[in-house]
Amino acid sequence: MRAQGGITRLAPSPTGPLHLGHAFAFTINWLLARQLGWRVLLRLDDLDAPRVAAGGEHGVIEDLRWLGLDWDGDPIRQSARMDRYRHALHALAQAGHVFESPHSRAEVREAALAASAPQEGEVHAVFPHSLRPQPGPAWRFTNESVNHRAAVPDGITRVRDEVLGERALDLARQHGDFIVWAKAGIPSYQLACAVDDGELGVTDVVRGEDLLGSAVVQQLLLGWLGHATPRWWHLPLVRDADGRRLAKRDGDEGLVTLRDAGASPDRIRALIAAWLGLLETPRPLDMNALLALSTPDRLAKGAHALASRGGARVTTAAAAWLRGVDSAADTLARDARGTAAN
Repeated sequence: MRAQGGITRLAPSPTGPLHLGHAFAFTINWLLARQLGWRVLLRLDDLDAPRVAAGGEHGVIEDLRWLGLDWDGDPIRQSARMDRYRHALHALAQAGHVFESPHSRAEVREAALAASAPQEGEVHAVFPHSLRPQPGPAWRFTNESVNHRAAVPDGITRVRDEVLGERALDLARQHGDFIVWAKAGIPSYQLACAVDDGELGVTDVVRGEDLLGSAVVQQLLLGWLGHATPRWWHLPLVRDADGRRLAKRDGDEGLVTLRDAGASPDRIRALIAAWLGLLETPRPLDMNALLALSTPDRLAKGAHALASRGGARVTTAAAAWLRGVDSAADTLARDARGTAAN
């Protein structure tokens, strides 16, 4: 385990209210940081201007503070770092890693179909090498109003994850030449994350397992930009009672809704502890009590076991517990120990 000197980040997007899945991932991230002596940065991923909600930044910060989370230094806004992303694009293009891509989605799909053998089944619109331009001006970053793509090399890329173990992905076959700069004049999520994590010295990235594929992409970009790869911790997702992953549109599990209904951070912490197997029977926990239970080894083992059971579920008992029904604790504990339904 890395101890003193590490850096991690909480990276919410102010596009809507946070939910229990965010609370789960951000709390574990914070617990690992405070146990291992990492600095915690707050980075607001606010580049998608049309989707940034009015008052979204204030709401996100309020939710994090309500959960009992803090961070070191002032918030970092991606929208204030556009010059860093442009600089990275120029560097990647100069090194021959990035090219202009004016092709429409229809053109990409048509080329992908032509490049695929019939027996391969349904074809995803993976950008094929046949659409790459010949060496020349298109490999220099000169026009912000055109998509730019990364020239993904062939071969298997491996990611070592502290929760899920080692994973292998053929980036060229599964992602193709992915977009790193959009024709709207903004960097992709992948490029912005890689630039930020590299330049800010992030050593440990803790987030949901739905972003494991992004780790492979960001690992490639970080290497091209001359930065070290952080250690990855991809956590199991939180799902509703029917097994659907939580999303910002799911109001019932939103932190604002829960807070308005009388739920307390102490009960949310207890729910997280129950999911991770840190508590035999749930009881409200303040942050110091949860921190005392949460050694890095116990957090990693609990997350790994939870991932093997299909992730966390907001069951009927969990919802009742959050509403203040103490009698739901035993059922919640049994639910948390059981295997998640498919």
